[in-house]
Amino acid sequence: MSHRMERAEWLEFVGHGTRTGKLAVVRKDGSPHVAPVWFVLDTTDGVDRLVFNTGENTVKGKALRRDPRFAMCVDIDEPPFSYVMFYATATIIDSPEESLPWSVRIGARYMGEELGEEFGRRNAVPGELLIVAEITKVVAEANIAD
Repeated sequence: MSHRMERAEWLEFVGHGTRTGKLAVVRKDGSPHVAPVWFVLDTTDGVDRLVFNTGENTVKGKALRRDPRFAMCVDIDEPPFSYVMFYATATIIDSPEESLPWSVRIGARYMGEELGEEFGRRNAVPGELLIVAEITKVVAEANIAD
């Protein structure tokens, strides 16, 4: 049995622990590309955004420069197999100074507070991009064990 998650429920679901996002972009030749990313949600000012880092010369970075639209799935791969699918439009920030606070926050989420600064500084450097993406659509299904 499943139900559509409300906003508060999917915010909690995607922010839980160290769940990664599976980012889907389109390559230059039109073929699909999916890669895992570390991310955080930004819900300030009443707008929901996904925030993550990627290298400017990666498939993800190049694809987002060509077309800022993407999809991202966050799921659990064990019963009850719930998921959230985001559709979003990226804004690319290539300033290490602007990236640093977000990169530290992302690092802390996945590596713990004690290593957040280290991982944040590693990712807030020239050649690394900060992606801040406004969420345009959410499809969220929570399965309930019987």
